[in-house]
Amino acid sequence: MTSHYFNPDPDTPSRTATVTLLLPDLHLRLTTDRGVFSPDRVDLGTRILLETVPAPPDHGTLLDLGCGYGPIALTMARRAPHATVVGVDTNRRALDLARRNAEANNVPNAHFHPAPEVPDPGAPLAGPFAALWSNPPIRIGKNALHALLTTWLARLEEGAHAHLVVHRNLGADSLQRWLDTVGHPAERVASRAGYRILRTTRHP
Repeated sequence: MTSHYFNPDPDTPSRTATVTLLLPDLHLRLTTDRGVFSPDRVDLGTRILLETVPAPPDHGTLLDLGCGYGPIALTMARRAPHATVVGVDTNRRALDLARRNAEANNVPNAHFHPAPEVPDPGAPLAGPFAALWSNPPIRIGKNALHALLTTWLARLEEGAHAHLVVHRNLGADSLQRWLDTVGHPAERVASRAGYRILRTTRHP
């Protein structure tokens, strides 16, 4: 069986490692493992996203969609210490790593959960979210990706921004066009090394 980073229970044998995320305003040491997204280094797209986006709101609930072992969620939480950050993923190994990384880096306002299709009303995953940052799981396929984004973008609060990083060779420009057609008009706010940073805002 081939194990993908979006499998709930990767069958790849565990072999942990440590990677470093060094940004101008923070330094994180993160435990990774085989069977999760980008286990050997913090993905370049993730790094470009974190170097590009403005500071998140320092209030409310912020979302990292497809959190992996936690670099985006932990950065959001460090930059917005009075907000609550939730990271969601289908990969249980990645979620376990993200929780360990939050504890090891002393980031108490970041919490990690399996991604439900329909969260309980009033639960943290129901939103509304004051911001969404994501390096979305492009390789799950276009239809699944569109369903995922439709579900979670609808949980943004009015006026909140979502920032997504996608490589042009993996469909960034077609994704932007699709967002425009489904009521989430997107603009490209940065482009580097083939990666596009797309921003969409929740309107009434």
